[in-house]
Amino acid sequence: MDRQYKLLTPGPLTTTRSVKEEMLFDHCTWDDDYKAITQRIRADLLELAHCDPQRYTAVLMQGSGTFGVESVLTSVVGRKDKILLCTNGAYGERQMEICEHAGIAYEQYSEPYGRIPDAAEIARRLDTDPTITHVSMIHSETTSGILNDIEAAARAAKEHGATFIVDAMSSFGGVDIPVQEWGIDFLVSSANKCIQGVPGFSFIIGDTAKIKASRGTARSLSLDLWDQWNTMETSGGKWRYTSPTHVVLAFAKALDEMREEGGIPARSARYAANNRMLIARMTTLGFGTYLPAHQGPIITTFLYPRGVAFDFADMYAAIKERGYAIYPGKLTDEDTFRLGNIGEIYADDIRRVTCIIADYMAQRGLLAPASGFADADEAGTAMDRAEQAAR
Repeated sequence: MDRQYKLLTPGPLTTTRSVKEEMLFDHCTWDDDYKAITQRIRADLLELAHCDPQRYTAVLMQGSGTFGVESVLTSVVGRKDKILLCTNGAYGERQMEICEHAGIAYEQYSEPYGRIPDAAEIARRLDTDPTITHVSMIHSETTSGILNDIEAAARAAKEHGATFIVDAMSSFGGVDIPVQEWGIDFLVSSANKCIQGVPGFSFIIGDTAKIKASRGTARSLSLDLWDQWNTMETSGGKWRYTSPTHVVLAFAKALDEMREEGGIPARSARYAANNRMLIARMTTLGFGTYLPAHQGPIITTFLYPRGVAFDFADMYAAIKERGYAIYPGKLTDEDTFRLGNIGEIYADDIRRVTCIIADYMAQRGLLAPASGFADADEAGTAMDRAEQAAR
């Protein structure tokens, strides 16, 4: 089997060969050229976030996206503070785990996985509990693929003087987020998501004054947000501890390629078109979507087809053998699987993988009971029509 397959996941995702090739170069962490690359990345991130560099800053943090989230939560929520965690999926619930481990006072506002948190309910909780000083929410909750309304939530937080934190792990770069305009105080994302780099570091776009005010608050040495920011500021882009140099070089190249593609508007349009096409074609095959509303353009949760002996592991292996890797479901109340459409994924990939699924269903005798089509060719024609209608 060819080991080179494409990832239909929310990240890590399929990257370009040119991004991978940047990692062939070895760099010193203290070298001025390397520090200049770090500084350029920080400036580019602020530009993508529509932030005034006089008010906001960007901090790069070693580790996965969760490291960045934990850095913010454990660095800016003080020992006398309390945070409202708005959850509707596993990644919001992971923030609860972080708070419990770190001894951070929190309140959970939970919605079902298929429903977005309500800004009015956030406001009500802030009204009734004046001890809440911070509010946190996931933007693209990849548990289900739902896209939460962070603009309305930020407005509610600001009206009550609360600091607003956003986990935009799988959305930043693929969905336009005017951080400063919306009043987001801290946004966290990762190198291996919509910027289309590789795993190895996260980044925080934050209100500089609030980062300065957090000095001495951190509950972790290596994840101290203020100390990481201060070192980068005073040392011209130096990371405190050993940085993932190869990953940083790849990310800088990924930023260049994003700019060449047309920036966030072009990338967002490609992802959204991929997503519409994917849903139209999969629905034609008999795979309904989990979400009734608020479907994001990053990843889609599909229900197992009804009335057939569907085996996800068997389908996964068949699809991977033909060049694509998909995602199992992360829900507990439904049998589901997920298909992402970000990264170096284009319309031809969506058509190809859905045709592979149609072939698989036909070979296993599942196609006719699930969708009513006699064979994969008939299903392919119907998917083409559905794709045209969805454009």
